[in-house]
Amino acid sequence: MKCHTATAGEPPEPIVDAAGLFDLDPTVAHLNHGSYGTVPREVAAAQQALRREQEADPDGFFLTAPARVAEARRAVAGLFGADPAGLALLTNVTEAAAVALDSIPFEPGDEILVTDHGYGVVNLAAERRAAECGATVRVAAVPLDAADPAEAVLAAVTDRTRAAVLDRITSPTAREIATPALLRALADRGVTTLVDAAHAPGMLPVDLAVEPADFWFGNLHKWAFAPRPTAVLAVSAAWRERVRPLTYSWEHGGGFPGNVEWRGTADYTGWLAAPAALALLERLGPERVREHNARLAEYGRRLLVEHAGLGELPTTAGVSMAAVRLPAGVAETEEQVRPLMAEVLAKLGTRVAVRPWPGGGVLRISAQVYNRPAEYRRLAEGLGALLTPPGWPRSA
Repeated sequence: MKCHTATAGEPPEPIVDAAGLFDLDPTVAHLNHGSYGTVPREVAAAQQALRREQEADPDGFFLTAPARVAEARRAVAGLFGADPAGLALLTNVTEAAAVALDSIPFEPGDEILVTDHGYGVVNLAAERRAAECGATVRVAAVPLDAADPAEAVLAAVTDRTRAAVLDRITSPTAREIATPALLRALADRGVTTLVDAAHAPGMLPVDLAVEPADFWFGNLHKWAFAPRPTAVLAVSAAWRERVRPLTYSWEHGGGFPGNVEWRGTADYTGWLAAPAALALLERLGPERVREHNARLAEYGRRLLVEHAGLGELPTTAGVSMAAVRLPAGVAETEEQVRPLMAEVLAKLGTRVAVRPWPGGGVLRISAQVYNRPAEYRRLAEGLGALLTPPGWPRSA
């Protein structure tokens, strides 16, 4: 993927009837698909049918559930070109990150490398694992305007770096960090790689047969239309026998992937409905959806820069999200973020994601097939005025 700062042309033509697939409140512009996704009606119906089946015969449902989960896993593996024996279904990337970190035998003095663009809870999981083992966490500071984040990552590697947790696409800044080239460079240095690909499934073309990560995890409930919470954990062949589940189950003796999937009495209906979500994505056309969303996100980003006067940041081509810099003094702390998002919702009828950053927070927009260009115009036209009253200064 190439980074660029060029402006886009006109927005894409809407995908016909796509907006009607969802139950979203039409009075709100939902420009934050990247946080929680939304479940299409037909996928929700498939999950509800599974729940009815479960309640009609709980014993029968749970007796056959492990085999059905394995069947769903095989269907999901096809989305990634993955070996089903190396792929497990889990609830979300936070759980997957914990499983991966717990499976690595860190020693006192080892370092776990993360970045300051990483998802906060995943970085906290690295800190907890490091504390348990006498290891430490090293944070690679990646400048917001960095043309190549790999430089900052490699500069932070030391002879004690045991593992690196890197984002395929960062949550706060919508940048690609874990490129295949960077992963290979880390492997050459003997570093175990964990890729937080929370946003990759459904957003990007993924071929895990050629991606060189030791552990790779992504959410299906964001861009792949699956019910929440549904995620995958892919583990390279060298690590599969060493995977350590977070809890024991009756599937423990069978090893990975069943030993991390099964947790007894739990709700597996979202996982079992995931193939219905992938079938919808296939019907819409994965490439068409990706192109539509990436163009629409870039269109919205350009409007925010040109009409709202927000700061331009480097972007990653082909991504269905975009980030811009808020003025100095705005959303620089966690305490300032929620009030700002609440103001954007109350006054502009729009859901966005904002993350704190020194010198001015980062506002992220998303694009999905239900979004329309007018929603981004409304945000861009209203945001400049919203940031000027007392309490939201344009400068410190």
